[in-house]
Amino acid sequence: MPRLRPFLAAALLLAAGCTPSPDPAGWRPLFDGRSLAGWVPSGFDAEGPVRVEPDFRGGGPAILLHRGTTATGITWTRGAELPRQNYEIELEAMRVEGGDFFCGLTFPVGREACTLVVGGWGGTVVGISRVDRVDAAENETAREMEFADGRWYRIRLQVTPERLRAWIDGAPVVDLALAGKALSLRPGPTHRSLPLGVATYMTTGALRGLRLRPLPEKPADLRP
Repeated sequence: MPRLRPFLAAALLLAAGCTPSPDPAGWRPLFDGRSLAGWVPSGFDAEGPVRVEPDFRGGGPAILLHRGTTATGITWTRGAELPRQNYEIELEAMRVEGGDFFCGLTFPVGREACTLVVGGWGGTVVGISRVDRVDAAENETAREMEFADGRWYRIRLQVTPERLRAWIDGAPVVDLALAGKALSLRPGPTHRSLPLGVATYMTTGALRGLRLRPLPEKPADLRP
């Protein structure tokens, strides 16, 4: 599928109630700071409430995903206009309280999709679910990190036909060559995050600064 064209990016944002900004780096917001325009609660069983906090802890607007019995999340409603290759997504996420992942970012990769898990499996695992049918805790992308409650973490994800890369606060956490790899979603309700979604698991999380940009089809160097 061809990469997202600039006019489609603008149309996506206008449809979501966002005003395209003249960001020279090409970033476009996916959160207008006022509402869930463009998003809906994912509809997980026994999920917690989802709401926009206009000035969360004095740091500006944020989306609150309140702890549920299992997962709580938001799903993007304008999937037909999303890129599936050669793009980046960035957001800030906070674990407000809880003991499991506070950012499960489900995203498209070509015809497939997978999830970047931040703070899973008891609060420390980072990785991609799934690679060759193996979950993030057990495949080659798995790593252990400590996360503090009440702290914002900047998460950046980059998708190209050749690689998946991710950074947390500018430090690389995933660098996966895709040749010969099979990507898929974890079995269960994760499909409710398609085509693009963010979820928490038995954890209250906060999100802000969600944005996306298309990338050149043949970039010289995509690292930050």
